[in-house]
Amino acid sequence: MVAPAVPELTEEILHESIDARAETLAALRELGPPDLVQLIKQAPRNPGKSTGVYHHVTGVDASSSASLAAYINTLTYKESSQSTTKIVEGVYCCYNAFSRLDMRVHVTIPGSVDSYCIDERGDKRHASDELWLETYLCSVLRAYSYADDGSGETIRKIMGVRRFNPVTTTETEHRFLQAAEQLFFRGWQLGSDSVVQVPNNVSNHLTAGLLKYFHTTGRFASGINLFEKLRTKNVEVSSLLAKVLFMGNEEVQAVRVLHESIKQSPMDYVMLDTQAEFLKKKALNPNAPDLKQERLQMALGCADRSTVAAPSEFGTWARLAEVYVSMEDWENALTTLNSCPMFTYQDKDAPIMPEPKEIYLPTLPETRLDEIDSEPESKFGEQIHPSLLSLRAAQYRGTFKHAYSILTEMTAKIGWDQLLKIRSNVFVMEEEYRSETKPAVGQQGDDEKRNASTDVLRGSPDLPVNGDEHMDDEKSVDGESTAPTLVAENGVTGSAADDSVEKPPHTVKPEEVKSGNEDAEATEEQLSRFNNKRLCERWLDSLFMVLYEDLRIYTIWRTEMAQYRAQSLHYKKSAEEWEILGALAERLHHQTEAVEAFRACLAIRFSPKALAGILVDFEKDKNTRESVASVIRLVTWQYRWYSEFSPELLLTIRTLIEDEGAVKVRSIIQATSLPQNVLDLTHHYAALCAAFRSSGTEG
Repeated sequence: MVAPAVPELTEEILHESIDARAETLAALRELGPPDLVQLIKQAPRNPGKSTGVYHHVTGVDASSSASLAAYINTLTYKESSQSTTKIVEGVYCCYNAFSRLDMRVHVTIPGSVDSYCIDERGDKRHASDELWLETYLCSVLRAYSYADDGSGETIRKIMGVRRFNPVTTTETEHRFLQAAEQLFFRGWQLGSDSVVQVPNNVSNHLTAGLLKYFHTTGRFASGINLFEKLRTKNVEVSSLLAKVLFMGNEEVQAVRVLHESIKQSPMDYVMLDTQAEFLKKKALNPNAPDLKQERLQMALGCADRSTVAAPSEFGTWARLAEVYVSMEDWENALTTLNSCPMFTYQDKDAPIMPEPKEIYLPTLPETRLDEIDSEPESKFGEQIHPSLLSLRAAQYRGTFKHAYSILTEMTAKIGWDQLLKIRSNVFVMEEEYRSETKPAVGQQGDDEKRNASTDVLRGSPDLPVNGDEHMDDEKSVDGESTAPTLVAENGVTGSAADDSVEKPPHTVKPEEVKSGNEDAEATEEQLSRFNNKRLCERWLDSLFMVLYEDLRIYTIWRTEMAQYRAQSLHYKKSAEEWEILGALAERLHHQTEAVEAFRACLAIRFSPKALAGILVDFEKDKNTRESVASVIRLVTWQYRWYSEFSPELLLTIRTLIEDEGAVKVRSIIQATSLPQNVLDLTHHYAALCAAFRSSGTEG
């Protein structure tokens, strides 16, 4: 298997990439950025002139200085066979998030290998075996954390990252799991996903990486073995053991493990949440509808207890809200969502580098595929309607993304109008609060006469949206005198705004009540007049406004399309606009419309995001041939941008092999009318499944 090409970013000043990395060490908060490789090149005819180039990499074996030096040596072989310059030295930097040190290996060619580490102050330290063990484990976790999901979003974030699979054999798996076992109870030091408030022994970047590894590779027996051993030291690990048992369809054993462990630790919130998740999933099984309510009641009990056990964790409240949604108890779902503690999203540590002097992004002949190669050129100059660029929900991450998903699921099930009714039943509305607490005196102004609930899509000027400290200050959706049409051509008359989406009336925020009345007892008395209604949190009110934006643009799009079709006219959009509309439909749980938009995008040009969106549909429908055709193109696109490893694409191929058998999947790949070099890239993923002895590879 040929390795991906090597991107090169040229330094303006020699060693500036290393210096820039050193400056950011103190600010790192997560697993650390991808590894940095800096090379010094010289032309044999002019040895006095040195040039510094660099690239980033994940998934290289970081278990010792020798393994990192070996990576630099592979680059010198490539260089000597392809270039007029030669590499005379190289530095490999790999972050150890346990000890907060940057491990460095300095290779001079020909000559020596020097290894050391740099602390946050820039001081040199000795690189011990213990530090290398920590570094190796961080490196594997980073490879999974920084891998792309197939849609290309991660690849586009950081330019020129080579991505390798850190665990490709049962031998390397053994080393990975041995390191994980040794350092397991220090995993909380690495931090956790942004939806977890306080990292602990079972909720941190190490456990998330382990679960992702087992889920991706299907190596459930290895996971069960690891967590069985660790459970003897701490009962908390039972939740992780149960999760892997559930992954491997060992439900009876998983339930038994949770049942026994909760008796020992009745208020372990992760165990309770794992139970609630399982029961909710079982309740929604269409094969046992008569057990639905009973199972949901059990899920409700577990989810409710987990919020008591961990009241400051977002995940427990979100699970409780999801259970209420499944029970169709909309009022409790909304009040529970309002109780969720929200956290500012902490993004992955990314490299902060000076502007490079030159950028060289080579393409290997092995990844040549016309439809993919033309993607960057065809994107140039694409038009995007401003209303599509200002959809704030597309920027949501972490707790806000999850909460928004719960809100959109409710909307998909009961409709926007019904959701607004439930909102006004549950929360104190601005209009009723004003009329109750401040009786009108004399003539009301025009603004006060207006009923906010009648502001519809074609709306008139309105009060500004309440501020949102969690989001960028984008232009408010208010103040538009007419609904914008997304296109204005082909002579279609009539505005899509005729399909109106009611604008959410304003709620009263906790800070508005407090600022108006500092006396807590008086505040309680005021609120008791509103039939025990709640005050809507500012962030949830903002989510309603953002959902209104999404629904408004979605409605305009669907109405316009219907108008164009009725007049047999072509509804024209740029590829990027179709991509945005597809993501919009996906957010609103309209999968059929999302696929329609993604297909329209792909009819214009290649888009990994659109193809990944359609692949989800192919997998759900068990459409093997279309799934394989999509995977081949996504694998090739990834490889073209220096990534030979995407856990999601590996999982897709593993699932196809499990369902259809390796022989059939290999023959479908081979029967595709694409160049052999392209097919070989996907065969490589199938070979990984064979190396891991995945189900379906026996034949």
